[in-house]
Amino acid sequence: MPSSYAIALDLRDRRVVVVGGGDIAERKVGGLLAAGAKVAVVAPEVVPALRRLALEGRIEIVERRFVESDVDGARLIFAVTGDPAVNGQVVAAARSRNVLVDDASDGRRGDFTTALVHRVGPLTFAIDTGGLAPSFAKRVRDELAATFDTRYGEAAEAVGRARSFVLARVAPPLRARVMHALAGLDIDALASLQPSALEEFVVATVAQLEACACDHVVEGHGAALEGPLVAATRASPLALRQTQTVMSALALHGVASTILEVSTRGDRIHDRALDALGGDGIFVKELERALRERRADYAVHSCKDLPSVLPRDMRIVAIGPREDARDAFCSERFPSLALLPPGSIVGTSSPRRRAQLLATFPALRVETIRGNVDTRLRHLREGRYDAIVLAMAGLLRLSVRATFVEPIEPATMLPAPGQGALAIECRAADAELAARISAAFGDVSSELAVTAERAFLREMRGGCQAPLGAFARWEGRSLRLEATLLAPDGSRQIRAQHAFEVSDAAGAERLGVEVARDLLGRADGQLLREALPARERHEAGDELPLAGRIFLLPRTQARPSRIAAALRTIGAEVVEAADEDDALAGLAGRTPHVLLFPSSGSVRALAGYLAALETRTFRPIVAAMGEASSAAARAAGFPPDVVAAEATTGAFVQNVTRYVLRGDRP
Repeated sequence: MPSSYAIALDLRDRRVVVVGGGDIAERKVGGLLAAGAKVAVVAPEVVPALRRLALEGRIEIVERRFVESDVDGARLIFAVTGDPAVNGQVVAAARSRNVLVDDASDGRRGDFTTALVHRVGPLTFAIDTGGLAPSFAKRVRDELAATFDTRYGEAAEAVGRARSFVLARVAPPLRARVMHALAGLDIDALASLQPSALEEFVVATVAQLEACACDHVVEGHGAALEGPLVAATRASPLALRQTQTVMSALALHGVASTILEVSTRGDRIHDRALDALGGDGIFVKELERALRERRADYAVHSCKDLPSVLPRDMRIVAIGPREDARDAFCSERFPSLALLPPGSIVGTSSPRRRAQLLATFPALRVETIRGNVDTRLRHLREGRYDAIVLAMAGLLRLSVRATFVEPIEPATMLPAPGQGALAIECRAADAELAARISAAFGDVSSELAVTAERAFLREMRGGCQAPLGAFARWEGRSLRLEATLLAPDGSRQIRAQHAFEVSDAAGAERLGVEVARDLLGRADGQLLREALPARERHEAGDELPLAGRIFLLPRTQARPSRIAAALRTIGAEVVEAADEDDALAGLAGRTPHVLLFPSSGSVRALAGYLAALETRTFRPIVAAMGEASSAAARAAGFPPDVVAAEATTGAFVQNVTRYVLRGDRP
């Protein structure tokens, strides 16, 4: 079926003739009047609604049968009589006078069809299925109307006002770049900008471009960054919305940006709980890799996703104004968390939320849910869960909700450290860029509160996936930090809080450390072993023997890997990869110390990565489980250094650990 060619036709003050006077004619006339057309209706009889329009002087009615001369002077003709023969006469008359015609009885006989339309301010969305599915077109129109609300019309009007100013005040070579930066602003920010603020944005952007001779340059670590800044972000709707918020704030200070979407390990793997993926920073490492490779100039993170200690070549340069930091109870059936009946299924991917839910409501069933906010809400609507727990900040930023949404107060559920705050990360050497971003986006009160929470997390050595909660709030000039440590099953919980005057980052750090030490001093050994196993081993003198070593484990099955879990308990960083792309993303430019081949299929899974690895001077230790995997590794050019005595997980982990600790190379 040939596709149509979509155009937007200006019908203001143009004559359009509608032949027919029924309900279809009424609908056509309504759309034409909305477009500003001068409408004439030709029909022996017309419905009352059309007659009222004529009495109001809005249309002309010619009450008789169609004659060929009715086509004269018309821009468009609509044949909607309900009689195919009459409609055919209308089509023939229009064609003889080179006037475009729409035949309601046979779309193939006419020159065009009209689309369903959603209008919001100056924006017009047209939906056309070529006449195949009118009911589906209506559904699409309704969904567009729900998404593209009045904010988008207001934003379009703002861009239109700014365009007039740009045409009057900006040199032609810069106009497109200024308009591109303007169009990239967050919709809410753009819709709310007053004319004076729009003009300030345009002037600041022009000044930036002119000062750099149209090539924006920021000095950093011996190199220059050309063009608008590039913001690295995850590709989820929430991450993109958050990045647009940051870009808007920077743009209003004359710093234009574009977006680099990055897929992270946490985004790609949805069949396992977050804590089963191992290690901190599962939503962060690939963004940092983009910074190291200078594909991006800054990265935007949900602050709660950041590990408590960043790599030495990275730093947080700004934390913006904090959104609601609380967790949110969401349900389609029950109005509040307290009203959930025993046995209700609650979905969450967070060990912190799981533990706190079970601590207060032990009769609930807490199950893992993965995916972005929209996916989780869809699973809730489909009835897979009685309720789910999300971050209030995410719901507010996306303007989405469930039937019932209830903020969970910190007395019941303490948020994750940094929850609700956005952090901007840059290369540590980019001092000038850091200063500009901090001045444009940083919020001192939020930064100090989050600094205290992150200092607590770092002192606890718990990691992003530990059952820990922390929330700092201002009480005048004093900052109060409340925190909790729980057993993963919620069976035991301790809380601590302290407050004192804080005026700088050092004071916020001291507050976080003090609260952490208070909790650690009151936690018994069993709780520490269950909640913070890595810290407990360290304090006992059994320092993690494989700490600092990177193991690459090919994955050929979806179920959680017992090999990875066993190695992580003794400090290894295990990068699990289904293919070459997974390996490159998880390693983020690093070379693994150890290659693990538990099967011959695992060797084939990473064939592309192994071929590239052969060219490097550093050769990882190679461990194989059994003869088949050993033979496959040799065939790929990586003869194993150690082969498990038995083809079992226990023997494999034990053999490779012994070999690494005895003969690991730098």
